[in-house]
Amino acid sequence: MKSSGPSGLREAARERKTPSAESYILFFVEKQMFAIAADDVQEIRSTDSLAGGANEIGHAEIAKVRHTILRNRRTYYVVNAALHFGLPATRPSLVLILRQRRVAVLVDRIERMAEIAVVHSLPRAFTGMERGWYRGLAYVNDHIVPVVDPSGFLTSEDLRHLDHISAPVAAHQTESVVQQ
Repeated sequence: MKSSGPSGLREAARERKTPSAESYILFFVEKQMFAIAADDVQEIRSTDSLAGGANEIGHAEIAKVRHTILRNRRTYYVVNAALHFGLPATRPSLVLILRQRRVAVLVDRIERMAEIAVVHSLPRAFTGMERGWYRGLAYVNDHIVPVVDPSGFLTSEDLRHLDHISAPVAAHQTESVVQQ
């Protein structure tokens, strides 16, 4: 039997499992900080490095998506995070190319990496579209930071719609390359 004195309390505390922290990328859109799991991001690129490789979508029915990029034979839809989150328009300088999704996200800047042990559920006051945008909230250096759910940028329905409207553009671009 364990002692109930101070050493027993320390021992019990050591035996408790502490949640393992996960690495997150803290980024800004306008003046708002967000977090996204580092495992959800395949790569981070400068928008300048993608300027020549971005293709405009003819019909911008989903206003937050105006371009596609081709990376490793895969088409990614570029989401403007400011439009997605309803923030003032900015001049994004970076694009986060997401892993396991055909989405790239325009952001203003990366703050840093952070280890976050706990992501708290969204309060019930979040009742609109933001329930799909965020996994929850985290406390980072005296700030409450929304933790982005990567699947919230574009739904499966959005992707099907974008595939449908961008297919003729992609076919035309392929024909142009073959003719040259």
